[in-house]
Amino acid sequence: MISKEKLNLVEEWDKTFPKSEKVEHSKVTFVNRYGITLAADLYVPKGAKGRLPAIAVSGPFGAVKEQCSGLYAQTLAERGFLTMAFDPSFTGESGGAVRYMASPDINTEDFMAAVDFLVMSERVDPERIGILGICGWGGMALNAAALDTRIRATVASTMYDMTRVNAKGYFDSEDSEEARYEKKKAMCAQRTEDLRRGEYKLGGGVVDPLPADAPFFVKDYYDYYKTSRGYHKRSLNSNGGWNVIGCESFLNQPILKYSNEIRSAVLLIHGEKAHSCYFSREAYADMVRDSKYAGNKELMIIPEAVHTDLYDGGDRDYIPFDKIEAFYREYLK
Repeated sequence: MISKEKLNLVEEWDKTFPKSEKVEHSKVTFVNRYGITLAADLYVPKGAKGRLPAIAVSGPFGAVKEQCSGLYAQTLAERGFLTMAFDPSFTGESGGAVRYMASPDINTEDFMAAVDFLVMSERVDPERIGILGICGWGGMALNAAALDTRIRATVASTMYDMTRVNAKGYFDSEDSEEARYEKKKAMCAQRTEDLRRGEYKLGGGVVDPLPADAPFFVKDYYDYYKTSRGYHKRSLNSNGGWNVIGCESFLNQPILKYSNEIRSAVLLIHGEKAHSCYFSREAYADMVRDSKYAGNKELMIIPEAVHTDLYDGGDRDYIPFDKIEAFYREYLK
């Protein structure tokens, strides 16, 4: 039998966005194949009848379901989908004995375990299940889509490839054996220090106070995670951050190796002015290159939008919910 960890779930509304009166909201839990119990917010359109198309949502990397993944989930539920926004293993309200760790394998499995939950739900049509990943969980969503044939449609919004950025640095500026060696050397030294201290050192979330000479993308993150716009007390990025060694295994595990073998539909969405836009542009190119399944793949670039504009819409409602809805309606019919 699969047993569940006992989680302490907050029942009152504590999201960074207002509660919709058009959907029913509840807390649920499910277990991944590593035995970790995950916490999720379930959103169901009020008055919906029969089995519904369903979408599992997660991200960004270091965020919690009370932030933008919940916003995406609630908005899509208003549009007729059963949705769930979940906290990945080791973060937020989800389980995992060691906190603030990340794993390309376990976090991909988190998406697949969410699909498990939806497949088994009496309110869901198991033939109409999609996933949606934001930022670093956009890459995880693509990796899950390459592995899980039950997923019919995948949206990745303002995507990061976390294995690439860890192994090669931003814009591949640290793509050398020597640079990777120095990163691994530093992390291994940190492992030894953590063992001696008996606890894991946190790497720090988004820098605060914000330096005057901070690069734009740091200011962009600060404007979301450190202000009333998106701050949440359980968000790693809003507070102390991941463990220093939390992303160690990302250094040598490319998650998008077989993306051009994804047969199901994929929509990549990115802001034109986002520092991270190259992740989606190149992921799309790799996905369709020499692929027999390129016909249901699409890249959508949002003019003028920066990275966090696709977290909550920014100041111009940049999130293309009409397009996302139309995409899921086409491929989850």
